[in-house]
Amino acid sequence: MLFSKNEYIGPYKVTFPHKQGLYAETYRVKDASGKTLFLKLINYNKLNRYQTDEAGHVIEVEVARLLDHPNLCWLVDTGTLTINGGQHAYMVKEYISGETLSEHVTREGRPEVYKIKQAARAVLSALSFLHTLPNPIIHNEVTIQNIMLNLTGNISDLKLIDFGHACFLGGHPGKPDLRDLNAFYLAPERFAGTCSVQSDLYSVGVLIYQLLYGELPWYVDLSRASEADKADMVLAEREKDLYIPKVNIFELDEQLVNTFVKALSQEASDRFQTAEEFIQAIDGQIKVERQSTRKKFLSQQDKPKSVKTSRPKGEGFAAVAGMNELKEQLREEVIEPLHNPEEYRRYGVSIPNGMLLYGPPGCGKTFFAKHFAEEVGFNFMLVTPATLKSKYVNATQENIAAMFKAAEENAPTIIFIDEMNELVPNRESDVHEMSRSAVNEMLAQMDCTGERNIFIIGATNYPNMIDPAILRAGRLDKKYYVGVPDLEARKSLFELYLKDRPYDFGLDYDELARLTADYVSADIQLIVNDAARNALRRHCKITMELLKAAIAACRPSIDKKTLERFEKIRLQMEGKEPAGRPKIGF
Repeated sequence: MLFSKNEYIGPYKVTFPHKQGLYAETYRVKDASGKTLFLKLINYNKLNRYQTDEAGHVIEVEVARLLDHPNLCWLVDTGTLTINGGQHAYMVKEYISGETLSEHVTREGRPEVYKIKQAARAVLSALSFLHTLPNPIIHNEVTIQNIMLNLTGNISDLKLIDFGHACFLGGHPGKPDLRDLNAFYLAPERFAGTCSVQSDLYSVGVLIYQLLYGELPWYVDLSRASEADKADMVLAEREKDLYIPKVNIFELDEQLVNTFVKALSQEASDRFQTAEEFIQAIDGQIKVERQSTRKKFLSQQDKPKSVKTSRPKGEGFAAVAGMNELKEQLREEVIEPLHNPEEYRRYGVSIPNGMLLYGPPGCGKTFFAKHFAEEVGFNFMLVTPATLKSKYVNATQENIAAMFKAAEENAPTIIFIDEMNELVPNRESDVHEMSRSAVNEMLAQMDCTGERNIFIIGATNYPNMIDPAILRAGRLDKKYYVGVPDLEARKSLFELYLKDRPYDFGLDYDELARLTADYVSADIQLIVNDAARNALRRHCKITMELLKAAIAACRPSIDKKTLERFEKIRLQMEGKEPAGRPKIGF
């Protein structure tokens, strides 16, 4: 450990050196007022490439700035230090006086079933918050050791901790380092270096199994295995049927068993698709049938995956702050033709087939698309690449065809495809032949969807990675850039995020908007949350001073270099050359 008791890490006095890991050390510290806090000291030189973003920021620190949920620890402070000639980042969080769930089980024995359900609900509630942020976060390390119980509260007050391997959805978590991660909690796709919302839900399934039976599913002794062999041994063991111990446990019913079995499916598409759906299954609100956890080979492929349709209810565009020009454009170019197709056909004006929303992360593309569906009032399908993609030959194409068939049967339908570049990558790039086949199927299905009362919305940060044929006329006809909110939009965002909170009536929204140039909507939400948290501690209203302090402590999540890169992408998508680029030719 670099620091001992009574030494200072920045302004914080060490009271207890806690733990040394592969890339970080943790300490119990006190601030200047004597309050006990938890400090994590991160060594930049020991970080893996996937633990920093393109701008060189530590992803764990950037994630910590966004944590605003009762089952997550709130951030107090961050900073950087130079120690022995090396750069370090420190992150200070609230201190939980308690023990890990693992320590609790060792001390108290196996919990009752109702307590296990409470713990699972609390963890899933935290994950639901993370997974539904404007730029969703995947925890990637949900284990019994990373759940902290507060001894002054009950089990539902637990905290999900340790975001050292977290990533933003669409990022690249890298292949797991099994010296630092529990292999038995990792979903199968994590061993290949990918992750999704369903990866975290798999880990919750492992958690429930371990709490119920006191052992890990598909356990195999890895103590003598080399690091290179561990992943192969775990995956080989999972080729077997899941062993369900035949024990008589009070209140353990078939529904709960079927619920954790579904979560432990080897195929991500066979698991719960959201944390909320998982909670509903635990509460018995949706019935879960027993299913096999084993891998599906081509000969075992069942019917294609189904995508649920729903008719969203909400405020529509009224819930979206700013973006007035985009809203008006969509009303004229998309909503009116969708609502009055016969009138447009009479004038020979084609009905749009779809649109693409693109731009930097955190600017509200997914949020906007959901409220667009509310504004239009059609049936709605929410699709991610994980919903449709499969490792089996022809399966992805079948899933795409089944999705469009369901959309047509429930027409008029809006299909929203998030992270579209993952589903339909450019066929000229170095992609697998199965991906090319999926693009071909998508192209065939997308032709003239407007005539079938289907409208497609694609969302992506990287439109230049989508196959160009998808973006041609007759498919995604309209392309809209959702960028950093302008002055009026930022003003509206502050008004939106503050409206249901106790705030001082003397707030100057114009000044707040001026102070947050280049901040995205997720940043402004974080600023308001931080100011609200500080107001709560002081038992006062949210004041201008608190908001200014929160702005000063929060830098924009997207740096200027990244914004310039997205601006070039926008110009390319609009058929314009980037500013300052020399012309070639005569």
